[in-house]
Amino acid sequence: MYRFTLPIFILVTMILIAACGVPEPPIAADCVTGDVVYRQKIALPEDAVVQVQIINASLMDAPAEVLGEQIITEPGQVPIPYEVCYDPSEINENLMYSVSARITNGSGDLLFISDTVTPVITNGNPTEDVLINVIQVGA
Repeated sequence: MYRFTLPIFILVTMILIAACGVPEPPIAADCVTGDVVYRQKIALPEDAVVQVQIINASLMDAPAEVLGEQIITEPGQVPIPYEVCYDPSEINENLMYSVSARITNGSGDLLFISDTVTPVITNGNPTEDVLINVIQVGA
């Protein structure tokens, strides 16, 4: 009886290993980090949502190509730390990239938005400790 059990066990183990396949290696990612800030001395609502994106800012008159995004629910109050990761293989050193932010309430109403270009990644621009200033909308 033992002669048949061991080969069957080995066969089943080999089938299970083959069925699992070889996992693909994770995509290497780099990140832009910093804080979202604003000057007004007002508190964000508890249901605020912060969206931070890295975009290709080289394209004028075209929708921005988003290279990375972070959605922050329950951000607390400013400064709001963020970390947006991107695939470095998608970066062209000759182009300009920027980071932007928007803050909405739980209903999706826009409260704050960045209104200036904040360059990152290429042309000697930083990837760490990048402040994104946002302005209040409809105050």
